[in-house]
Amino acid sequence: MTHPDPEPHGGGTLLARAQYAGLVILAFAALAWADAVGLGGVAPAWWLLPLAAAMAVGGSDEFTRLLAARGVILPGWLLRPAAVAIVVAAAAGAEAFAASLSRASPTAALGWSAAALALSILPLFLVEIARYEPGEARGRALERLAAGVLGLVLVPLPLAFMVSLRLLCAENLGPEQRGPGHLGMLPLVSLVAVAKAGDVAAYLGGTLFGWRRMAPVLSPGKTWEGAAASLVGAIAAAWFVVGRLGGGLPVRPWGGWLVFGLLVGLAAILGDLAESLVKRECGAKDSGRTLGGLGGVLDLIDSFVFSAPVAWLLWVAGGR
Repeated sequence: MTHPDPEPHGGGTLLARAQYAGLVILAFAALAWADAVGLGGVAPAWWLLPLAAAMAVGGSDEFTRLLAARGVILPGWLLRPAAVAIVVAAAAGAEAFAASLSRASPTAALGWSAAALALSILPLFLVEIARYEPGEARGRALERLAAGVLGLVLVPLPLAFMVSLRLLCAENLGPEQRGPGHLGMLPLVSLVAVAKAGDVAAYLGGTLFGWRRMAPVLSPGKTWEGAAASLVGAIAAAWFVVGRLGGGLPVRPWGGWLVFGLLVGLAAILGDLAESLVKRECGAKDSGRTLGGLGGVLDLIDSFVFSAPVAWLLWVAGGR
């Protein structure tokens, strides 16, 4: 989502953005509730997996279209299943460790997503090997390979970190593997709340008070005032979710709610700028129109590109 950008995505009004944001929040809240209570006897994270997989596919398709506008044609038929595999592997790995060790190790389980990412690169190479011709412009194969790997890192991998956040278990943040203590939905909610509170605060702060441009060439709508408002909003959300709602948990993020809000909020801003760089290089303002006034799927998940691994590291380090 856009930070301090006074111009709505895709020409949508503020009311349209609020309506689409409300629908997204409602859908996430419903799935999170079903996942938290284990509706239908479903294991943790599996209610949220369809949403994560859908965002991975949608984001990958948008990334493919962005690169196509730049003349880099990526094999979407390979990137879509690869994106789903990377996301699902985080939950599948946790289930495998839960079956063999009675609890799921987050660090070991996330290795399944890393393996899925590494193995997904192999078909990309095989396609380029099969289609390579002597007359092709030098560097085009490498450009496609680099773009394909970048798409897998920017879109499904952060979502895999989010799935792993849902599956964190207090006792399994170390090597002991003993006793109950799943942290529930709060680690995931803490990430979403902090990143998106920063989004909202940045938009409002940038619209009302912003005048000093932060990246005038890359993203003219972003201002330093909006970035400051984003950090304030992120820290406030961290105080409420981690400091207040998470008061009864046996584990807190490393450094407490203040460090969590500051680092995750800063990482969310950098993720937004990273997506702005990709869009500018491809000559686009928004990644798509999938979410109406909110833009595309990439515009929704860009703030998680770096903040998801940062949040995961802080929660895991807090239990060591």
